[in-house]
Order: sequence, then structure tokens, then C-alpha cells
Amino acid sequence: MARTRTALVIGGGIAGPVAGMALHKAGIEATVYEAHQGTADGIGGGLSIAPNGLTALGVLDADQAVSRVGVPMAAMVIQSWTGRRLAEFSSPPGLPGTRFVWRPDLYRALYAEAAGRGVRIEHGRRLVDLTETADAVTAHFSDGTRASADILIGADGLRSSTRSLIDPAAPRPRYSGLLSFGAQMASTGLPDTGDRMHMVFGKRAFFGYQILDDGSGGWFVNLPRQAPMTTAQARQTSPQRWLEVLREAFADDTRTPAPELLHRTTPEELLVIGPMEDLPTVPTWSRGRSVLIGDAAHAPSSSSGQGASLAVESAVQLARCLRDLPHPEAFAAYERLRRARVERVIAMGARTNRDKAAGPVGRVLRDLLMPLAMRLVKPERMAWQFDHRIVWDEPVTAVAGPVRRTRSTRWGRGNG
Repeated sequence: MARTRTALVIGGGIAGPVAGMALHKAGIEATVYEAHQGTADGIGGGLSIAPNGLTALGVLDADQAVSRVGVPMAAMVIQSWTGRRLAEFSSPPGLPGTRFVWRPDLYRALYAEAAGRGVRIEHGRRLVDLTETADAVTAHFSDGTRASADILIGADGLRSSTRSLIDPAAPRPRYSGLLSFGAQMASTGLPDTGDRMHMVFGKRAFFGYQILDDGSGGWFVNLPRQAPMTTAQARQTSPQRWLEVLREAFADDTRTPAPELLHRTTPEELLVIGPMEDLPTVPTWSRGRSVLIGDAAHAPSSSSGQGASLAVESAVQLARCLRDLPHPEAFAAYERLRRARVERVIAMGARTNRDKAAGPVGRVLRDLLMPLAMRLVKPERMAWQFDHRIVWDEPVTAVAGPVRRTRSTRWGRGNG
């Protein structure tokens, strides 16, 4: 079977531009197609790029572009709502340091890096259908245009149209029981946290914050809410009203900075991010000439701190497989290299969400047991997440046997 020479990448967020760069390094011509008419400046809150994500970007010589827009996050300090310090975790030695970055800054950095390397990114191309011949796959877009290539890569996020086209029975995102909010503040009025992100299990909600040495900083909140709410529904409530809700949720946490930071936050600074969701497993990652990466294939909740890093890893690993194998074998090798790892991270994030969304009785038990649990946690047992390296120059070989899937798949049309 012929070697892959051209690729369509659907989705221009985080995974798409990285896939374009990785494919370029593998000698494959790629064009990225983004549904939105313009760039995603100003969209999204804060996130972390873990050491493994920076290591994967380093394969593409793109790690410094991301490091420049982030700030060091040397450790995470875990606290209770009473102000009690429960634990502190840092990355294993010998690895790049975690960076905290605002998603718009990360997006701009990756977009500019990809475009600077000649990766073409086209806007206003919303995928609505896929067709395939023996030699190519064709993407059909909502504006009536189409594009063809040897393969198609779905990097179109949690609500991926590509995923639905590959498998109409694919699972939908799972709500965690939490709504997410955040704010980027030019002036917090608080002392810096020494390159440490503080995570507070509040009495009623979860609060994370980091303050820089110039007094700027940011915070995020995971607010328990039993009834699901879409992002659009959450944004129908005014920022002023949400701030009132959040201030009430942390009214008893006076031994933490949460009440003061919320009091100093203006409605204009508040980011209503929406529901926290994940995808525990996606049974079908590829079909014919199409394959999924990033949140389209494996979406952990933001509690994992690994969503963007896993997306980068998968983009690089897929390109490596396509460099060495015809696409059917490459897709199978890619899935074998990735599935167990990403689903393990997703499961860990889900466990953290359960602690954050605990009810009144669960919160009492959590507060009683967490100090003991934190003392028993051994940092070296967490190193597998961060010390993960993709050896680009090592050839990828095909593996015999079918890829395990949990249900049959078939082609179908998407809803755009």
C-alpha cells in the first residue's frame, strides 16, 4: 500500500496545528481546516502544560514557543477549606517544568508556529460529511466546498463531527457534576505564591489560584451542580450574578484567599467556562482513511491537568506512525501506543472530580480522610504521567492482530 503523502486536519484549536507541524516533520503535506471564521483569540481559560506535553513539543522544536507564553508552575499545594496544608506535589526531577498558560496565548503561539512553518490553515470550513474511495478521503464542508487527501485527521475537540461521522453510535461527553469558572487578574492585591498553584478543597466548591511576583494572577473554580447545564445556558446568567453565587459558595472559606480574590474580581474579568466533561472511552478511533486525535479521541476532564499535553502527544505519535507505515497499520499502531495511557489519565481525572463534587456527607468524609490519604500518596507513583517520551527516530513497526473495539462501527453523516 502506498505511503501517506497528504492529510486533511479537521480542527484548528490545540491539536490541529500541532498535528500539522508533526506531519510536516514526517514529510506529509497537511492542511488544517477550522470551522470558525476567525481565530480563537480570547476564548478559554487557564490550563497547564505538563512536562510530558513540553517533551512532546520538544520533538518538534516547538516547546520554547509555548514556554514563552506560560509561567512556571513548580508545584501544586493542596489545602483544605480550613487553611490546612495537606500536601505538595512537584514534577519528577530531570523533566521540563510545568507551565501555566492561558488558552488564548497557547492557541496564538501554536497557530503562529505552525503558520511560520508553512502549514496552511483555512477558516470557515465546518465539516458535515466524509466520502471515501480506494485512493482518497474527501471532506465536505458546510459552505459547499470540499477537499481530498490520502487521510483525514479529526482534531475537532470534545464535540467532534469527525467522531460522529466515523461512528454514529460514538459516546457523548459525560458531565462531571461541576461547572467551571475562572478569571485572569492584572492586580490581585495578594503576595505571590512562589511559582506554586494552590488547590483548595473548599467547603462547598473547589478553588485554584496562582499569584505572580508582580501581583497579577488568576484563579479557577469548580462549582458542584447536579443538573447538567450547557455553556450557552451558563452564559445566559450575567457575570455579576455568577460572582454572587461564587462568593456565597466560598463565604465560609475565610482561612483561604478565595473570598478576597472573588471580591476583587470584576464581572468583566469573570470567565464562564461551562460544564466540566470527559469521555471515558471512545471505542472507535479510526475508520477507513480517517482517524481521531486529541479530545476527539480521548478527552480527560480539566481536573487531570493533562488534556492539552495528551493531545500534543497523540499528534506527534500519529505522525510518527504515518511516517513509517501505510495508514491502516499506522492507525492501528497509533491506537495501541496511546489508548491505555490516555484512558488511565481520564480515569484519574474522574476520581478527582468525584472529590470536588462531593455532597454534604461526602465532604465531611473527604475532609476527615484526605489528610491521611495525602500522606500515603507517593510522588514517584505519579511519575508515569510526566516522564513519557516519544522517541521520534525509532522506527514504528506494525503489530499483528486487530485493534480491540467494544462495538461495531459504520459510516454515517454528521450534523456539522
